[in-house]
Amino acid sequence: MPLQNLEKMFYPRSVVVVGATNRDGAAGNVVMHNLLHGGFEGPIMPVTESERAIAGVLAYPEIGRLPITPDLAVVCGRQPALPALIRELGERGTRAAILLAENLSAPHNGGGLLNATVQTEAQRCGVRLLGPDCLGVMVPGIGLNATIAHAGALPGGVGFVSQSSTMGTAVLDWARERDIGFSYFVSLGNGTDVDIADIVDYLGNDAMTRAIVLYVEEITCGRSFMSAGRGASRNKPVLVVKSGRTPEGRRTTFGDERASGSDAVYDAAIRRAGMLRVHGFGELFAAVETLGRTKPLKAERLALLANGRGIAALAVDALLLDGGNLATLSTETAAALANHLPKGWPCTNPVVLDGEAAPERYGEAAKALLSDPQVDALMVVHAPVFSMSSTGAAQAIIKAVKEKRGAVLTSWMGGQRVAEARRLFADAGIPTYETPTLAVQAFMHMVRFRRNREILMETPTSTPAGFTPASEAARLVIEEILGRGGRSLSRRETKAILSAYGIATTEARIAKDPPEAAAFATKMGFPVALKIQSPEIAHRGEVGGVDLFLNSPDSVRQAAESMLERVRDRKPGAFVQGFIIERMVLRPGAQEVMIRMTVDPVFGPVIIFGHGGPASDIISDRAVALPPLNMSLARELVNRTRVAKLLTGYGDCPPADIDALCLVLVQVSQMIIDLPEIVSLDINPLFVDANGVFAVDAAIQVAPAAENADSRLAIRPYPKDVEEVFTLANGREVLLRPIRPEDEPAHYEFLSKVTPEDIRLRFFHHVRRIPHAEMARLTQIDYDREMAIIVTAPSPTDPATAETLGVVRIVADGTPESAEYAILIRSDLKGQGLGRKLMDKIIAYCGARGFKQITGLVLCDNRRMLDMVHSLGFKSRRVPDDDVMEVTYIFPQSAGAAEPQAA
Repeated sequence: MPLQNLEKMFYPRSVVVVGATNRDGAAGNVVMHNLLHGGFEGPIMPVTESERAIAGVLAYPEIGRLPITPDLAVVCGRQPALPALIRELGERGTRAAILLAENLSAPHNGGGLLNATVQTEAQRCGVRLLGPDCLGVMVPGIGLNATIAHAGALPGGVGFVSQSSTMGTAVLDWARERDIGFSYFVSLGNGTDVDIADIVDYLGNDAMTRAIVLYVEEITCGRSFMSAGRGASRNKPVLVVKSGRTPEGRRTTFGDERASGSDAVYDAAIRRAGMLRVHGFGELFAAVETLGRTKPLKAERLALLANGRGIAALAVDALLLDGGNLATLSTETAAALANHLPKGWPCTNPVVLDGEAAPERYGEAAKALLSDPQVDALMVVHAPVFSMSSTGAAQAIIKAVKEKRGAVLTSWMGGQRVAEARRLFADAGIPTYETPTLAVQAFMHMVRFRRNREILMETPTSTPAGFTPASEAARLVIEEILGRGGRSLSRRETKAILSAYGIATTEARIAKDPPEAAAFATKMGFPVALKIQSPEIAHRGEVGGVDLFLNSPDSVRQAAESMLERVRDRKPGAFVQGFIIERMVLRPGAQEVMIRMTVDPVFGPVIIFGHGGPASDIISDRAVALPPLNMSLARELVNRTRVAKLLTGYGDCPPADIDALCLVLVQVSQMIIDLPEIVSLDINPLFVDANGVFAVDAAIQVAPAAENADSRLAIRPYPKDVEEVFTLANGREVLLRPIRPEDEPAHYEFLSKVTPEDIRLRFFHHVRRIPHAEMARLTQIDYDREMAIIVTAPSPTDPATAETLGVVRIVADGTPESAEYAILIRSDLKGQGLGRKLMDKIIAYCGARGFKQITGLVLCDNRRMLDMVHSLGFKSRRVPDDDVMEVTYIFPQSAGAAEPQAA
């Protein structure tokens, strides 16, 4: 259902409380009290059959007797006919309801679950449901407190969303004590209808919300969570506290062993969406205070100003151990500082003032540091000294910040003596912390938020042009295996799959017994590796099923016989098909890494990279990423492991070919996308050195794919099926395809060939140059909720380079209701049929995706565009008091007629 209906939940003109009561402590009594005392100015209408008035407000015996239609219904307790109640509210025109009742999973009269019955009725009537088993909703800015919470919330800029009611009440107390206010406070409960992704979508576009805070216990739909998080993170910080980091924690949360997803995968998903994960509410609100009160960092260089070497050292240690960077001060700054430091003191970072320095010296030093172009943020750390005023020092810093403007954090250590200074900082909007360590932790939240946003908006390098996987050949191999009921691929079949995706592997033969193994090894050449071949043995090392560097026929024969004995002893009854003989790959200095793919129950297929070899599980050096990967994301995955440092070279070992390794990760990612039957993949070891990469051993498991295979991926991959070749009126052949992140440079070049007038007609004003952050939004799209189809062709001057000739895009709100379109064609290519073709293409795309209508805004003087869309079946109307036409195409199945109808 549309997100617009959430507006009725958060900004209702009137509220009805069903199940209201005068009984102290009952939900219906608490809600009425909170609504009446929160400052909500609209009508509040209690509904109950047992009492004439609730808290002095006239009560109504039933919904039908209400004098007006309520925008929001708060349903308290277990109502005997809840589905009928939701139906009555929906038919009356109510569009949002909060269900405070617990245990709606109990059987209903018809044998179904009450929860499911209520949800079905709500969907039919267009009512959004929050809950059940939730606290409710607060919007402090309008005085709305439709909750059963024990305390209200202060108004502010934090949107808080929690899947735990008890955690929600704790946060209210915590925040009030620290004067942290909320734009919205939402307790989701069981999330029957409105879920965490819906609220993140809403808050991401809300101007009153500066930062979003999520308390997450479990995600049920990985894709919608990723889409909403990614969209919101482009606009503001999204911080996530995720419980259940350990198996014991998950059992505590859910009371069972349910498959709620790996914590490492949650980490990867949160990072990929540009959100910031924090651990614990102390860390959380420190991050909220920092990100909500400071400007985003342009870079990460921190200057430290302190009144003691000891506290400065604490801050420096905390910063560097957490991966932060100290700024190197400019010569000009050092000269300016020399006037405020004792004679002979170093003018370096950190800057340490005399313990008895006057407040004025604090201010002058802070101004000098904030003026340094090599400083991106300033942290001031102060310990109280008997002979000087901590409050005076704080006032000097506040004055300096007003004059110079910059990202500043403070830590005034101590108790009562610095309380007034902390209050002054809070009133001035400058973040302040009790200890230097907490201040550094807060600064690193700013750093990680910046890094996550950079990853989110980074323009990736293009995948090498030579990578064209033979996906159909690989699919035939898998179909043959599944056709005979197989699940584990043989060494030959695994090599065929890897080779189809351009991944180099070793030469191998399969022998049925020890003598044949020795014979094959002799023909192949020594040294060789010998491995047991059995569909019932997933990890050969566990049964002693691997022998390396065998140098003679006798050693091969003896190793094979000993291996059979070990298998009989360690895995009795296992069916042994024979032995794999591989030519040993001798690459001195090569690093052993591993690439693994597994399926997470929440986020679907994931890629794991790390240190390889037989000790990989013990070393436990791994990083996790979600497909699809591009070259930039692959490199970021590699850099999150310790083995990455070895790959850069050391001693006599030259740097490895990181680009080749990243390409293999991209190839594996594409394999996972193309072949949904693959349920596990393990390449270990993968040799990496200066000469490239080489898969020494690999194992693949398969199973029949689900009907809608793409839905298993948390991030919708590049939709190759949208591609289409088209011939222009001048005979030039072009390709229509979805836009990719790496198209950003070509898109800038494309816009440079559009006239200022055509730019005005597209953007409604003149645009000089679109900044990178905005261009990233145009090229790095979420294929699950938007689409941009570009026209591309080889450049006439450089056939190896593609140029962009035109683009059409649609953006939706995450539901298949309505999409808004925009189109732009290169000015010198008008009259070639491009505009009409792109509009036909996007209409067909929206129809296939189930949209009900397409809308757009066109300037009244853009007659060419208006004539074209009218010929396509769009209807138009003038926007009142504006020189803009709103054009709408309604799909026939939505209009109930063969032709599009007027909006």
